[in-house]
Amino acid sequence: MIQAVLFDLDGTLANSLADLAAATNLALEKYGFPPQPVEAFKMFAGNGIPKMLERALPPQNRTPETVEKCRKVFMDYYGEHYADKTAAYDGVPALLGVLKARGIKLAVVTNKAQEMADKVVTKLYGDLFDLIIGKREGFPAKPDPAAAHLAMRTLGVTPQECLFVGDSGVDVKTGANSGAVPIGVLWGFRDRAELSENGAAYIIEKPSQILSILEELQ
Repeated sequence: MIQAVLFDLDGTLANSLADLAAATNLALEKYGFPPQPVEAFKMFAGNGIPKMLERALPPQNRTPETVEKCRKVFMDYYGEHYADKTAAYDGVPALLGVLKARGIKLAVVTNKAQEMADKVVTKLYGDLFDLIIGKREGFPAKPDPAAAHLAMRTLGVTPQECLFVGDSGVDVKTGANSGAVPIGVLWGFRDRAELSENGAAYIIEKPSQILSILEELQ
């Protein structure tokens, strides 16, 4: 029986593309690099802030030193402007309310830095989530399952009692690697082919479809 649902953040719970792009482009332009179109961030995001910045830089400039300089500018700006345009996806708050009412435990497992994950989740969803696990020291990034397993231990559930919900191949791989049921969503940043190729057990178009999956698995 499913006891918990673990969610990715960007592209799954939060439509954050515009704010991620604005902060990144501010950093790029500060150091003389060309800005990137907002749509490009659908492919840049997903593996943490340093990797997103690296992908946004011109190939010849993707050095650790340049990424770190850009990261500092990004964080200074994004720390204040993380929710200028970021919003919950349609249907997600209602889904979370139903899950909470049914006694399902809720967690966020994201490659976003812990500080920013806390801010974004709290801004959009208040205290709906039992646990927020962002990128932190000592834990490798998704698709390594370490953070997902920490969430499961903290919530007191087994992998077989969890759904892992996300919009990218990284997320569905994380779900599979952790032993949870991996669910890919199509309202976020990536497409059906990527989700399917990376092992999604289910691919859904609307948040409410998670309730049907729960009923099927129960």
